Amino acid sequence: MELITDAHFWVGVAFVVFLVILVVGGVHRFAWKALGEAGEKVRAQLDEANRLREEAQALLARIQSDREQSEKLAAEIMANAEDQAKRMQAEAQERLAEQIERRGQLAERRIATAEAQAAAEVKAAAGELAAQMAEQVLAARIAGAKTDPLIDTAIGQLASKLQ
Repeated sequence: MELITDAHFWVGVAFVVFLVILVVGGVHRFAWKALGEAGEKVRAQLDEANRLREEAQALLARIQSDREQSEKLAAEIMANAEDQAKRMQAEAQERLAEQIERRGQLAERRIATAEAQAAAEVKAAAGELAAQMAEQVLAARIAGAKTDPLIDTAIGQLASKLQ
């Protein structure tokens, strides 16, 4: 009879009765169903998370591929720009050399023209000086003699040629 007076015994009996009521009432089916639905929700969330992870990985791979292509394109653009800059520099140097050559030729032509003009001016001055000297010589001759035999002969020939 000790068992009847023990509180632990009655708690145990109450617990067994409670479990029997739950099993007879079908509560275990509701619990399994609730756990199954919660499991399905978790499984659906896990599946969704896996799908999103795969999409993110695919997107990351595409972005990395695009980045690599962009880097290659940038390297090609830089190489082309460097080549073009070198070509432009070579062309500019060539044009500068041509311009220097043209200016040198123009300067040489100007120098030649100036030399020719100076030579012509010297010749003109020499001719003018010679004419002045000849004039002075002739004037001195004429002043010294009233008639010049060469002039008289020339006038005589002139008269016969005019007739």
